[in-house]
Amino acid sequence: MQGRVQIGLFGGSFDPPHRAHLALARAARDALALDELRWLPAGQPWQKSRALSAARHRVAMVESAIAGEPGMRVERIEIERQGPSYTVDTVRSLVAREPGHTWWLLIGQDQHANFASWHHWRELLAQVRLAVAQRPGVGVPVPAEVLAHGFVPIPMPLHDISATEIRRRVAAGQDISQLVPSGVAGYIDQQGLYRPDPRS
Repeated sequence: MQGRVQIGLFGGSFDPPHRAHLALARAARDALALDELRWLPAGQPWQKSRALSAARHRVAMVESAIAGEPGMRVERIEIERQGPSYTVDTVRSLVAREPGHTWWLLIGQDQHANFASWHHWRELLAQVRLAVAQRPGVGVPVPAEVLAHGFVPIPMPLHDISATEIRRRVAAGQDISQLVPSGVAGYIDQQGLYRPDPRS
């Protein structure tokens, strides 16, 4: 694969993106020597029951979070597509649009363990290499057929942060400045995101 452009795909709701996302993205970019790491905000994740914030807000927050980060950009392919977001469709489109690259899919341990539940997962594994964010000392069982594809572990930086907790704090009027990049905090405040519905 020498000489091929190495591109990482980092998918998620990013509602909002936070410092742990950014730390993981940096770790993956550096560990895999990626030419580019694309943040992939989900359109309509088929495994997600909660309604997401509007795509324009999530894209704007990711753009703010990665401003000035070498080799990182937003990939809008999922939010521009109608219907459920299946990673295999995204990768299929990207490979057709940009042939000849090596594509890395950055996922978490839980996603790795559940990979066989993904839509057309065998086809997906034929198109990408897996990079799995791993917490120190935490192991999860992964199906043998998924493991056989191989993966590169990415040590996960120690940040105990979740988007759920950030949304809860905003709704409660609490400070989030230590949990998200400053531009993201400013955007949330400016746009009034995650606040309780005044009609309820």
